[in-house]
Amino acid sequence: MQAAVLAGPGRFAFVQVPRPRPGPGQLLLRLEGCGVCASSLPVWEGRPWFDYPLPPGAPGHEAWGRIEAVGPDDVSGLRPGQRVAALSYAGHAEFDIAEAAAVLPLPVALDGMPFPGEPLACAANILARSDIRAGQTVAIVGIGFLGAVLTRLASQAGARVIALSRRAYARQAALRFGAEEALDVADVYAATAAVADLTGGRLCERVIEAAGLQSTLDLASALAAEGGRLVIAGYHQDGLRQVNLQQWNWRGLDVVNAHERQPARYLDGMRRAIGWVQEGRLDPTEFFTHRLPMSRLDEAMALTRDRPDGFLKALVVPEGMA
Repeated sequence: MQAAVLAGPGRFAFVQVPRPRPGPGQLLLRLEGCGVCASSLPVWEGRPWFDYPLPPGAPGHEAWGRIEAVGPDDVSGLRPGQRVAALSYAGHAEFDIAEAAAVLPLPVALDGMPFPGEPLACAANILARSDIRAGQTVAIVGIGFLGAVLTRLASQAGARVIALSRRAYARQAALRFGAEEALDVADVYAATAAVADLTGGRLCERVIEAAGLQSTLDLASALAAEGGRLVIAGYHQDGLRQVNLQQWNWRGLDVVNAHERQPARYLDGMRRAIGWVQEGRLDPTEFFTHRLPMSRLDEAMALTRDRPDGFLKALVVPEGMA
């Protein structure tokens, strides 16, 4: 099979490697595509602690496709030909292995729709951990793919959503997805004052930080109302963070780290996302702005890093499906 191999910082090579074989309790998936996640940027850009090359297909972890073969153990309810979303970890390839317990069949009604289940599950789980209710004011700090999906979901829950982003395009997109206001974060103090003005000084009952930066964590903390909930959805992976604990204490905030690590939790979120799509509550294709063949994976990573106008999320597909 063809697979992308991250040979060094900023450089994917495309090689022929043996097709993997599923072991007990595993499935071989013929992939239709894989999302490109911003959490993969550090290893693509290069950091001193990474070793190269990575295994074929890594770090792709947002794959979907069809079951090609099953391992020697019983995998009740799963069979070759079924279309599935998966938690797998070498999705930048034509085939990948997934544990049978880490895939969900996709309804026939979704045939033809790209479905990277892992990031949609993230959004569903963050929404659940946020405990958003009708009538609340919700600030979402950072409008990339995740922030945009959460804007849609929070507004559907009956919340008043204030979106905050440095990108004009992202602010415009947030308004399309249901935000009532969209503010620039170039001046943190001005943004904080604007939210205070919009809320009559109360600030926001729920704040979701979705960018993974010190600056967005600081802003999100400043926007949380007394007795509110600060939800950390951004992936903070590039070093230590400082927090204003006096501010958190004084306001009596609930602080939630909305990152899941248990596959069962991911599958629960994926089930909810599949249900929303079937019900017409969520159309994930609105958020997939770029589709590229696997040979252009470096370009997809650069788009994810640079976030030009028009960009929310890139999907990468095998060459024959581009």
